Amino acid sequence: MKRRDFMKTAAAAGAGALLAAPPFVRAQGVTEISFFFPVAVGGPITKLIDAYAAGFEKDNPGIKVKPIYAGTYQETMVKALTAHKGGTPPATSVLLSVDMFTLIDEDAIVPIDEFVKSDADKKWLASFFKGFMLNSQTGGKTWGVPFQRSTVVLYWNKDLFKEAGLDPNKAPANWDEQVAFAKKLTKGTSQWGIQIPSSGFPYWLFQGLSTQADAILANDKGDTTYFDKQGVIDALQYWIDLSGKHKVHPQGIVEWGTTPKDFFEKKCAMMWTTTGNLTNVRNNAKFP
Repeated sequence: MKRRDFMKTAAAAGAGALLAAPPFVRAQGVTEISFFFPVAVGGPITKLIDAYAAGFEKDNPGIKVKPIYAGTYQETMVKALTAHKGGTPPATSVLLSVDMFTLIDEDAIVPIDEFVKSDADKKWLASFFKGFMLNSQTGGKTWGVPFQRSTVVLYWNKDLFKEAGLDPNKAPANWDEQVAFAKKLTKGTSQWGIQIPSSGFPYWLFQGLSTQADAILANDKGDTTYFDKQGVIDALQYWIDLSGKHKVHPQGIVEWGTTPKDFFEKKCAMMWTTTGNLTNVRNNAKFP
């Protein structure tokens, strides 16, 4: 792995990861950089990052990367800011894109643009999907680049679809179909038709609904929200109605961390969660 590749993907990116103002430790000719990394999904994440770091060090023997697994995204953010205020910030961090404005206000990160010098660098930065860059840029500067950009997707149990008389190879195509399918799949409170987690990353899962309603939640300056827009209201009402009106979804807070387990145990027939859980689903779902 080339030096530029690691420094600009693992280091500068994120699920909106951001490049921290970097202190470096130098000892006996070796530069050590710390890399804060959260673990929030199933799968051998730490092994992968260790392998990336080892590959980078092999190609760049004068640099040692120290991955530090700092907990969840929220815990990693707290630890990164604490280290920053204590004078020992990580050189690089993988953090959520929604933390960008806080990190800018705290003077904890620097724009990646300052490190983009060569034509190859510029080509690399321009290679990302524009949609993924929208919440990594503000004020004409780029503060993070996409890294492990997960997408919220619908997983469904094909066996339970068959039992309910549904086509196991056809997922609901719209809101109305999702409700109709969920009604056929719900069995009292022992098996819910669908679960959409509302802890952990509720704003992110909610965007899956609000975007379908053609609504944007905030502007790119980070100083205005659009929660009063009709599309946002419609999306929230739909989510609430899944449990309150249609009775196909658990009431109250649905936990992010336990929703995959509920799916594996057939306590819900459909679930919304991240593509980052795909390995977890493949390894633990004993059904197609």
